[in-house]
Amino acid sequence: MEEITEKVKTFLEKNQLLKKDAPILVAFSGGFDSMCLLDIVKKLTDNVVAIHLNHNWRGEESDNEERNCRFFCKNKNIEFYSEKLSSDIKKTETAAREARYDFFEKCALRFNSKIILTAHNANDNAETLIYRISKGTGLKGLCGIAENRGIFYRPLLNIKREEIEAYCAKNNLTPNCDSSNTNTKYKRNLIRKNILPQMEKITTSAIDMINSLSENAKIDYEIIEEYLKTLKNPYKTKNFLNYSSALQTRLIYELFEKNKLEIDKGKVLRAQKFIEENKTSKSGKTLSVSDKFYLFASEKEIKFIEKTNNLNFEAKIIKEGEYNIPNGKFYIEKCNHTPDRFPKDKELKAYVNLSKYDNLIIRTRKEGDIIKPLGVNGKQKLKKYLNEKKVPSYLKDKIIFLAQDDEILWAPGLGISDNIKVVTSPTHMIKLVIEEK
Repeated sequence: MEEITEKVKTFLEKNQLLKKDAPILVAFSGGFDSMCLLDIVKKLTDNVVAIHLNHNWRGEESDNEERNCRFFCKNKNIEFYSEKLSSDIKKTETAAREARYDFFEKCALRFNSKIILTAHNANDNAETLIYRISKGTGLKGLCGIAENRGIFYRPLLNIKREEIEAYCAKNNLTPNCDSSNTNTKYKRNLIRKNILPQMEKITTSAIDMINSLSENAKIDYEIIEEYLKTLKNPYKTKNFLNYSSALQTRLIYELFEKNKLEIDKGKVLRAQKFIEENKTSKSGKTLSVSDKFYLFASEKEIKFIEKTNNLNFEAKIIKEGEYNIPNGKFYIEKCNHTPDRFPKDKELKAYVNLSKYDNLIIRTRKEGDIIKPLGVNGKQKLKKYLNEKKVPSYLKDKIIFLAQDDEILWAPGLGISDNIKVVTSPTHMIKLVIEEK
């Protein structure tokens, strides 16, 4: 058995992929790497499906590549499945990658499989490291491409491209030659064609040395991960600020990584400065870090929050019963007995006296809202009330209040107005139920 075949077999056996009943899906572009991988896997098992995404970037050339892939699979008696992207998809590396992985995950569902092999090799890993270094990556980025991430496995990751090309030649395989691979406007092609050759002038073993850096980074990263697990509540602002600047930086990188965001040093330094500037903010501030996320920092906590549109909701209370609200239900029921226990302010339930009110609404906050907090003689602006309750700024426009005109009668989870407190017995029970997403 050829050495490269033996390496793939060892990888599959180590991950117990040959023992699964579900088919092994191989991401098959028809290029050297994926054709080599598919050919080897077919020698090791018949339980394999080739999945091909036609990116539809190069017209007839893309269609010819799909036909070549189909023909190869037919000759090898390999099941073949393909889809073609809409021409509306942006022609960028990022858009292509996202579309590919969406397609792979759809295939996993279609074939009821949790095994997808991609043909990333040692050269790909070196190119990835160079790209990440140019973007100011952290230690996690230096770890390179993972051998296994969820349902994705990469058996060729320790095999160089020259070995793959030699395998294809020896086994009379005729891979597709993607003309876009020569276009250096794509960053990876620029690295492959211009940067790596220059590095190999310094040392002929540049790829080995870069991948050795990756292996060393993985070891150091695992040590740091073990240490981070010993930290208690590291994103509580008080705790975070007690850490060294280096550890703060590492924790910020961790937030970016957990949310699968591209990291560079500039973003991390801006985040660190933002946290310092807002460490005493009661309701907190937000900093945009991507199209999807804000960084939130307050005197209490630091976290990423997803960007969503502020609610603009209002519904009139016509009678007792159930009302739909965004992400949940509001209930108002008659009550003519004194309960055994009155809920605490933080609970999403309250017993109240609404005998003086007959034009009730449930809604989000508005400019000019006021509230008379329980036990307080005077009224205050809702904005001040929410600040005193230390409600995070990003949540203020998502709270559903019980109100009449500009008077807030109940702020769920915060408290009721003194004007609807129960003196003898309540007239109503009000409750909010939030549905889990």
